[in-house]
Amino acid sequence: MVKKRKLRAGELGKYFVIFILPALIIYLLFSIIPFLYTIYYSFTDYTDMNPINLHFVGLKNYIKVLQTPVMLAAIKNSVIYAILLTGFQTLLGLPLAFVLNQKLKSRNLLRAVFFFPAVFSSLIIGYLWNFIMSSSDFGLINNILHQLGLGTMNFFTSKNALYSVILTQIWQWTGWAMVIFLANLQSISPDLYEAAEIDGANGLKKFMYVTLPLMCPSVKIVIVTGLIGGMKVFDIIYSMTSGGPGDATQTVMTVMMKKGISEGFYSTGSAFGVCFFIIVLAISAIVTKLMGKWSEAIQ
Repeated sequence: MVKKRKLRAGELGKYFVIFILPALIIYLLFSIIPFLYTIYYSFTDYTDMNPINLHFVGLKNYIKVLQTPVMLAAIKNSVIYAILLTGFQTLLGLPLAFVLNQKLKSRNLLRAVFFFPAVFSSLIIGYLWNFIMSSSDFGLINNILHQLGLGTMNFFTSKNALYSVILTQIWQWTGWAMVIFLANLQSISPDLYEAAEIDGANGLKKFMYVTLPLMCPSVKIVIVTGLIGGMKVFDIIYSMTSGGPGDATQTVMTVMMKKGISEGFYSTGSAFGVCFFIIVLAISAIVTKLMGKWSEAIQ
């Protein structure tokens, strides 16, 4: 009978390196190295007309980014989009998860219905809502309004377009936030609610003093990932408005695609990408710090 030798602490080190090496190589090749090249190109005059003889231009591309109205508008739109989407999906997803955590006969069906839009690609959702909100004769909403004898609406004016896009994404991603909150809710011990009832707490007080403080981990996940994902939005904008009308719905990613790839200003696009990275990093750090303080305050 062969005895199995027990592994001592530290013996798995060499095997750990072997297992992590393929993923590390892929990460270096497709993330770290391209990002370093992006920083390098942002200080050069790299364009489709000058792809070889590159020259160092200092901060010229960064100054150009800060002086170009469409790029500043893109940053503004991305921040508005990220904040509104994250805020509404959190405010709507939390009470929705609380309701669907109750003992309802149809709760499994309702959970599936609310989560269902998050299964689809944002491109598909964009084309679907583009048809629904279309101001032409075949637009579903305006067709219904016309049949009822009411005035039609143009959802894609320069003032309404961005908020129309945000509305579709709130509809799509609130169910995703609900599932994250629901998983956190189901991990809370029922004993805590029983203790609160013994102390005379009603439904609202149990939610405010028991449920909400213990929801900090899931709230942090939803807010941080929502803000980062919102800042990187591209597909829903591309499928619904393509950045229009004019530059009303241009975001950081659409401008990077336009300036950095379509128009061939690779150095300017690289500088814009670096600026975008710094903005997202700063927002993530601020949000993480605030959520950490909230977590410390409730403990």
